[in-house]
Amino acid sequence: MLSNKTTYENPWIRVEHHDVLNPNGQVGIYGKVHFKNIAVSIVPIDSDGNTYLVGQDRYTIGQYSWELPEGGCLIESGESPLEAAKRELLEETGLVAESWTCLGEVFLSNSVTDEKAVIFMAKDLQQQKARPEETEVLQIQKLPLQSAINMAKKGEIKDALSVISLLKVPGLHDR
Repeated sequence: MLSNKTTYENPWIRVEHHDVLNPNGQVGIYGKVHFKNIAVSIVPIDSDGNTYLVGQDRYTIGQYSWELPEGGCLIESGESPLEAAKRELLEETGLVAESWTCLGEVFLSNSVTDEKAVIFMAKDLQQQKARPEETEVLQIQKLPLQSAINMAKKGEIKDALSVISLLKVPGLHDR
């Protein structure tokens, strides 16, 4: 990197302009969106093999979107990805899970961002009251996990993190 300049910043992202040397030795530019939080995604699975999708209007794409419970890990406050996943699952669905398994980490658009996500599977669920953020108007859909996986495969779920998360559930995506 030859130089780096912040061109825009808010509490969630920072947009940077980089002057760089390309692999061929020529001077070039690179735009980067830095995410200040780590994304988390949760595949909640109840004792009957059902999962839960969250529906909401997504301003950035101008569409309604069905997704898994997701959110951001407040890393500056010292929150861990697992703590964030537990918080987001409760906020969005009202569910609390006793059993948590990390299914891995992914980068969501590594050609222009550094957004990292951690994927969890949550089991042994108990229903409580949802606590959505004031900016969220959510619908919850309970459906068989295999139906959600099929929706992801058919393109009915378009949110990349939800698709990746559903396809990472052990032993179920081959059906």
